[in-house]
Amino acid sequence: MAQELVVDEVKIRKAVQSGIPLTITTFTLPHEIEVYIEQVLGVFLKQVDQEKLKDYIVYCVQELAVNAKKANTKRVYFAERGLDLTNADDYKVGMTTFKDDTLNNIAHYLQLQKDKGLYIKLIFQVKKNVIYLEVRNNIAITKTELIRIHDKLARSRQYNSLEDALSQVMDDSEGAGLGLVILVLMLKKMGLDEDCFDFVGTEKETIARIIVPLEKTRLENLSDLSRTIVENVHSLPQFPENILMVQKLIGDPKSELTDIARRISMDPALTADLLKIVNSAQYMLAKKVDNISEAVKLVGMRGIKNLLYSYGTQKVLGDETSEKKQLWEHSYKTAFYSYNLIKNFKKDNNLLDDVYVGGILHDMGKIIFANVHPDLLEKIKSFCSDKSLPASTFEDLSAGMNHAEIGAKVAEKWNFPEHLVHAIQYHHDPTAAGPQERDLVFTVYLANMLCEYENGNVSFDQMEPQVLDSFGINSKKQIDTLLERFSTGFKKENRG
Repeated sequence: MAQELVVDEVKIRKAVQSGIPLTITTFTLPHEIEVYIEQVLGVFLKQVDQEKLKDYIVYCVQELAVNAKKANTKRVYFAERGLDLTNADDYKVGMTTFKDDTLNNIAHYLQLQKDKGLYIKLIFQVKKNVIYLEVRNNIAITKTELIRIHDKLARSRQYNSLEDALSQVMDDSEGAGLGLVILVLMLKKMGLDEDCFDFVGTEKETIARIIVPLEKTRLENLSDLSRTIVENVHSLPQFPENILMVQKLIGDPKSELTDIARRISMDPALTADLLKIVNSAQYMLAKKVDNISEAVKLVGMRGIKNLLYSYGTQKVLGDETSEKKQLWEHSYKTAFYSYNLIKNFKKDNNLLDDVYVGGILHDMGKIIFANVHPDLLEKIKSFCSDKSLPASTFEDLSAGMNHAEIGAKVAEKWNFPEHLVHAIQYHHDPTAAGPQERDLVFTVYLANMLCEYENGNVSFDQMEPQVLDSFGINSKKQIDTLLERFSTGFKKENRG
């Protein structure tokens, strides 16, 4: 048991930098899990420079977890006694004896919860410059319970200190009285208002959520530094001239496919590389294509346009170093998985090219950092010094934080179409994408997560439920089966 509860600092750091949720699931909330939660929160808050809030946040999260456990206990207790939670008379009868009966035989009721699969799930995530702390349990909260909780919260807001609260007689029959009052007082001490805390009930889950905005100065530092990097990337001024000329032809409504093919053919290296891409498994062509005119006809204008974005980016950013080579390999795999997700689930031919190039380009921001020249490093360091920024700000960026923002800014600088900019910008925060780009962003996000899952960096629990729902995926087994198929296909395509 102790071995399972070792805090993985590397995993926590990666989750914070990439906006991936950290999850802890328990059925009985034993003491060792409570200790583990405190340790994980300590490392998590340190990564976002919020260590000073640790005691407050640990108390709040532990209190919500205990309340979730009690709610689960209540379900099995009422079920065992044949009482209906939603019936007002039954509720009154059950609550009269609930506390004493369960405290006297808690092991029995905790075992019942475990047998029924009633969990307590904690989720910690940094997203959209905000810390989200959630405690979920897989039960539907009753109307009576929700009213009682909101009543407690409303009453607790009138207190300014613990002494005020203790001087009032609180109804402690459900154990959700004084604890919630203290929680609200803790939030006040953190400078948070009531909008930062809420209870939400769905058909399947009850969710208690605390929202903590990241410090403004830290966000401004990261944003300023990201902008400075993009503005000073003089080594990446624009795409190669030959690609820009082809793109100009593609954008001209008077251009014929033959004009575009002729222009590409004038560059032997570009011709060879595009034919190699066109003949890859991505395009599933019936026969090998050996001239660019035929390739342009078969792939179409949209396909060629997308090929040029990915090809041009790779040419500019290069892949000489082992670090960059690794990043490109991950990008190719993400592109392959993206393509196959659309082919298997969405059947939308227009999306096939877009998700492939989105997959190739999603980590541009990381690749740019791997491509940083010594003179740019000096500019970044002097910028940090002039602004008196802490060393951690640059470390955060170089480790990957804000890489989606940096990649999107460079893509804008290179006049990439909006849908590709969004694929880069939101590949770690898919639900922030607009409805028009959602299919593209969701696909690139899931393909990237499949790669991370394959490498053991994330678990099934860390995948965005809304994205999984959009693909009709609801179990780890489905992900494992899918990944096995995709991984085999990728290895087959890249053999030799």
